[in-house]
Amino acid sequence: MGWFPSNRLKVKKEVYVSNNHWDDPEQQAKTESLDKAYTEAKPDAKLEKTLEKAAVDTNSKEWRLIEKIVSSLNVEQRRSRRWGIFFKFLTFSYLFALLAIFFIGKDFSGAKESVERKEHVALIEVSGVIADGADASADNVVTALRNAFSANQSRAVILRINSPGGSPVQAGYINDEIKRLRALHPDKKVYAVITDLGASGGYYIAVAADEIYADKASLVGSIGVTSSGFGFTDLIDRMGIERRTLTAGENKAFLDPFSPLKDDDKAFWQTVLDTTHRQFIAVVEEGRGDRLVDTSQLYTGFIWSGEQALALGLIDGLGSSSYVAREVVQVPHMVNYTYQPSPFDRVFDRLGLSIAKHLSQQLSIQWVPQLN
Repeated sequence: MGWFPSNRLKVKKEVYVSNNHWDDPEQQAKTESLDKAYTEAKPDAKLEKTLEKAAVDTNSKEWRLIEKIVSSLNVEQRRSRRWGIFFKFLTFSYLFALLAIFFIGKDFSGAKESVERKEHVALIEVSGVIADGADASADNVVTALRNAFSANQSRAVILRINSPGGSPVQAGYINDEIKRLRALHPDKKVYAVITDLGASGGYYIAVAADEIYADKASLVGSIGVTSSGFGFTDLIDRMGIERRTLTAGENKAFLDPFSPLKDDDKAFWQTVLDTTHRQFIAVVEEGRGDRLVDTSQLYTGFIWSGEQALALGLIDGLGSSSYVAREVVQVPHMVNYTYQPSPFDRVFDRLGLSIAKHLSQQLSIQWVPQLN
């Protein structure tokens, strides 16, 4: 556009009249666009003469060229405006999507409150590894338990368990909280329902319930403690790697995977596992009492089917959570009180951050006793 003259083109009035095309609105619009371009351009005598000729004869090639240029500029301007509107719309859509993600799951209509006013059984899922920061952590399960017990219209609580176990500390927290809430609300019974797997820490939680149910093919039990790790002493010798460990305290580096396992370290660690095992056994006997069948195999870490577990007194019956609600509690309607992570947590998990979180958890619990 730098080649247009700054002075508006002076054309005699008689020329405009004689050509008689200015009565056309479309021609008038083109002329106004051309005048605006003239005003913003730098002066050029040769070009001014060309433009004057074009203005006199609208059928000349000069006029057609100018018309094409102005038309192209208008098209580009409209395109730029459309893209601007598109990106503004995209930005606002993104902001609204973030707000929707943040508030998703919150029922502004009061639908959940109306459901809770109806008599129901509170359902809480205990799924996956029981560990700090996991879905089945003590924080999540205890929060759900407190909400379930405090709900006025909940007639009973069902813990639907599908877990291989995990941290004895986390399982212990949940077990203690179930017993505390049962004492505060003696009118509300707690039922543990084992689906696929209720082993070790999962069973540790189940024994705090008033009654335990499972499917005939469920896996139940595994009342034992395990601790595992790896030894890399031969590997680092072959690689020519020298291990350097500095400690204050002669046993501070015991069970170091890059050092040979000492008999004294192994013996000491076995006492820790045995102590945790005795605690597990005490919790099971407290929860199950005389329902247990006296057998030497009960606390060896074996895992049994639901049918075998029933015969051993590890569970009270065969059935699903729906069966328990319908036939045992006789309140068929269930409301899920399972703790739900925030929408942002769910988004980040889908982006793969949960993988790093899981790896971090696995690295941090190496050698820690596990009810698995």
